[in-house]
Amino acid sequence: MYFCHSILFMKYVHRQMESCVKRIIKSFPCLAVTGPRQSGKSTLLTNTLPEYNYITLDDPLTRQRALSDPRLFLDTAGEKVIIDEIQWAPHLMSYIKMRVDERRDKMGAYVFTGSQQFTMIKNLSDSLAGRIALLDLLPFSVEEKKTSISLNSTKEAFIHAALRTSYPEPALNAHLDVPVWAGAYVQTYLERDVRSLYNVGNLSDFQHFLQLLASRCSQILNMSQFANDLGVSLPTIKSWLSILEAGRIIYLLPPYYVNLGKRITKSPKIYFLDIGLVCYLTGIRDRDHLLKGPLAGPLFENFCIAETIKLFFNRGRRGNLFFLRTNNNLEVDLLIEESFETVTPVEIKLNQTPNMRMGSHITRFKELFSKLKVNDGRILSLTEKSIPLSRDISAVTLNDYLKQVAKGIT
Repeated sequence: MYFCHSILFMKYVHRQMESCVKRIIKSFPCLAVTGPRQSGKSTLLTNTLPEYNYITLDDPLTRQRALSDPRLFLDTAGEKVIIDEIQWAPHLMSYIKMRVDERRDKMGAYVFTGSQQFTMIKNLSDSLAGRIALLDLLPFSVEEKKTSISLNSTKEAFIHAALRTSYPEPALNAHLDVPVWAGAYVQTYLERDVRSLYNVGNLSDFQHFLQLLASRCSQILNMSQFANDLGVSLPTIKSWLSILEAGRIIYLLPPYYVNLGKRITKSPKIYFLDIGLVCYLTGIRDRDHLLKGPLAGPLFENFCIAETIKLFFNRGRRGNLFFLRTNNNLEVDLLIEESFETVTPVEIKLNQTPNMRMGSHITRFKELFSKLKVNDGRILSLTEKSIPLSRDISAVTLNDYLKQVAKGIT
């Protein structure tokens, strides 16, 4: 269960993904819910699917039973079962496949979770292709937190996400020391997931890389610079990025191309899927340091991008999300592509009094991409209420922005 402010009171916080889970188990024999460690996968499933038997392979004895006698393990698992941390027994997949194929009309028999998407998805894709649906559960969205915490403005939501994280336990338990929790989280991630599942070489170099990435959140990725800074090879940097991306620690936002060729930056931008981890890794511990420090703007941009990603993931969608940067200094922080030729431009500004000058890049974008259908532009800021700045550009609160984007998700 998730703690809500008082350690004496425990309450389940409903997740936006619940309806998606219920819908999918009616259409597929298997469902896998992946995501970063401690994002709430097990809690989501045990509360959404209370009729299912729950088994965790984190338990050494249970894991040994699954490894030593997979047939008996599945015989005693039950007709409908949640198998937590399935990546620890990947060979179970071939046995599950046989059982699924024997009863292809039985939907929702097996539900899996895993904290390491790359390892898990490879095994699932090889063994259960066409028989399984995949979902990614990220830490709490702002809307999910609002059911238990008073977050009345974009600024409050930003500060809370930065200083309390969006992971269920530290986000909701006000008594928890967040830096201590985050330190343990990073160490557990490095030791249990990275060291045990991947050959990363020097673990301290990998941790230093993670810290460097955090200091450059919301920036365009320069792998050569990271390789030079750390004294490692370019293939090593690529491998480390893949590990962090697969574990849903980071998200690489791709650039928007569309026929401008060499005039467009082609490297992705780096975002963390939880800005609380960024604050821990960069030493930001208080409100003043957060709002007045050199990372204030990048952190707010990262926060808004992460909330947009969660909006799509929680509905079982990936979303066509991009950024734009050209060699003549045209930049748009976020482009949401609704169809091949329909996009919504979004600029993200850490500012409480947005003005039309902040929309100049959106205006230039519309002129440059005149053949596209460009929806009204949005400037996502700390404004206390949404206001029109021109005929086709508005300054919006985070709450209004998320509602508007949600309407376009099909």
